[in-house]
Amino acid sequence: MKSVFFFLLSAIAVVAADIRVVVWDEQQPRQKAAYKNFLGNAIADHLKTKPGLKVRSVRQDDPNKGIGADVLDHCDVLIWWGHVRQGQITPADCKPIIDRIKAGKLAFLPLHSAHWATPFIEAMNERTKADVAKLFPRGKNSPRVQFDYIAPAGRIPPARNSLVTPAYLALQRRGVVTTVRVDLPNCCFPAYRGDGKPSTMHTLLPEHPIAKGLPKQWAIAKTEMYDEPFHVPKPDQVVFKETFACGEWFRSGSVWNLGKGKVFYFRPGHETYPVFKEKFPLLVIENAVRWLAAELPKEKL
Repeated sequence: MKSVFFFLLSAIAVVAADIRVVVWDEQQPRQKAAYKNFLGNAIADHLKTKPGLKVRSVRQDDPNKGIGADVLDHCDVLIWWGHVRQGQITPADCKPIIDRIKAGKLAFLPLHSAHWATPFIEAMNERTKADVAKLFPRGKNSPRVQFDYIAPAGRIPPARNSLVTPAYLALQRRGVVTTVRVDLPNCCFPAYRGDGKPSTMHTLLPEHPIAKGLPKQWAIAKTEMYDEPFHVPKPDQVVFKETFACGEWFRSGSVWNLGKGKVFYFRPGHETYPVFKEKFPLLVIENAVRWLAAELPKEKL
């Protein structure tokens, strides 16, 4: 009887545990045009006012680039803002992040220009590899399948008429081998415009927990424009679509499953615009943190 009582107390304690949030920020000096103490700290300070969240702010210039085991081992949801120093984070640096996502020990929330953050690129590469393995399984006619992965030539925006990645081309020799060329995702888009004009957010999945408390349409006063196509694997869910003054649009709130974990990319922003002082973008982040943490396997929580 005592053991049952102890188990119940332990279960209650686990359920009641705070969600551990880490906000990682490159901390570009020009952020101070909109955020006196840097963008990441502004998001962290806001989340610290919310119940049930234990929030830590780290930066790229911290030891181990802010993503050592001392940080990741105490993190349920990792929020990421990077921009001009993206290339200083290597795939080896962020392998522990990807491993934790796939194992269901961590959820990842990249913001705006973090579409080119190394952990987001690596997450999209891993998702692409999982997708292509399902598309080209081994069978009687193809007992061997070989994948040739072609990486983009650096962080270069794709041309408007370029092949949309990820892309697959299979060459089959019956009964011998199927060779599949896989062009990995560029994780960018053909056009952007940093004019600071308003955009309109459209809530496509109003019943989704990330959209809780949000209207069907809402405006962002001052933002940067990104235009489709976004070169990423097809999302499992698109919660928000964003439209712009000249007719452009973007999938601005997308979810991918990756192993046992999830990635949610939220597009609005630019480090010199006060997007993350506005009510609704901050609510999206809070909702996403709570939902992503709730979706982690129960043994993690």
